[in-house]
Amino acid sequence: MILSNARAGWQTTLADLALILFMVTAAAMAERPEAADPAEAASPVPARGEPLAIYRAAPGAPPLADWLAEQPHDARQNLTIVARYAAGRSAETAAAAVALASEAGAAGRNARIVVEPAQTSDLVAVLDFDGRTSGTGIAETPARPAPRAPQESDIGR
Repeated sequence: MILSNARAGWQTTLADLALILFMVTAAAMAERPEAADPAEAASPVPARGEPLAIYRAAPGAPPLADWLAEQPHDARQNLTIVARYAAGRSAETAAAAVALASEAGAAGRNARIVVEPAQTSDLVAVLDFDGRTSGTGIAETPARPAPRAPQESDIGR
């Protein structure tokens, strides 16, 4: 009777499976179509968020306040105004976004404004759940106790 010393352990099986997974992934990536130009495929939705409703400011559109009144209100919802501007129209597009945010404020909703360049000017309001709380969180830092001023009794410690 001849015994073989070459036994396949679990490490060899795992290495084989990892190699197979790598080859399948590489083949799938090779067949994937080329990504479109991001400027052409711009979405009205910000990068983060789960949109509930999208309002596009256009001639004949109802006022934003009326549109907001029709939407169900939830304290976790956020309103994001996305203002895309064409070359040379940044100031007027930003002013229109601020006016839309003021209209939302009068309707009882706070809004954040995102202004970005694009091929054509566009103004969109997105009601979403994006995991953030009211406010941007940009300038918010956790409260820390103020440092204590040195005292004479600290000498020699």
